[in-house]
Amino acid sequence: MNPAEEYILSQHEPYKVMLLYLQTVIEQIVPGVELKFKYKIPFYYLDGKPFCYMNQAKNYVDLGFWNAAHLSVHLDKMETAGRKIMRSLRYKSLEEIDLAVLQEVLLDAERVKNKNFWS
Repeated sequence: MNPAEEYILSQHEPYKVMLLYLQTVIEQIVPGVELKFKYKIPFYYLDGKPFCYMNQAKNYVDLGFWNAAHLSVHLDKMETAGRKIMRSLRYKSLEEIDLAVLQEVLLDAERVKNKNFWS
């Protein structure tokens, strides 16, 4: 088991089940993503470059998107919290995860990545 998986499995409920669900969806929607452990959190890389991360913080799970300035869908549902480059989908329960929104954001992030906007 790699450190990213250990991080996910070591979280308390309801965060563990949320992280496992996000992991499953990300890996199904975005072929070729690689789960690594960077900056002390699970981080997905695509084509060797940062794609998104999962982090359990305070009372929520953040699914953050690297260099998200070029994302174009569901921006109204994403947190910026004073960040200039990153945006995240934030969830406090499994029931809050809207699968359609999640899929559309992941596909948009993959589109952006494929256009070489990401450095």
